[in-house]
Amino acid sequence: MTVKVNDSCIGCGACESICDAVFSVDGVAQVDEAAVADNMDSVKEAAEACPVSAIEVE
Repeated sequence: MTVKVNDSCIGCGACESICDAVFSVDGVAQVDEAAVADNMDSVKEAAEACPVSAIEVE
C-alpha cells in the first residue's frame, strides 16, 4: 500500500493525532513509509478524518 499527502494539505495535524507512527506535521504532513504496513487501520482512519482529503491511500 502506498500513502502520500497531496498539495491540499493544510497542516492541521489531524492525521498525526490519529496515527503519529506514520504521520508527522511540520508545515504539511509527512509520511513515514516504513511504518505504513504496521498501521494500516490507523492510516485509513487518518485519511478519512482529513478535512481536505489530502491523504491518498492506494
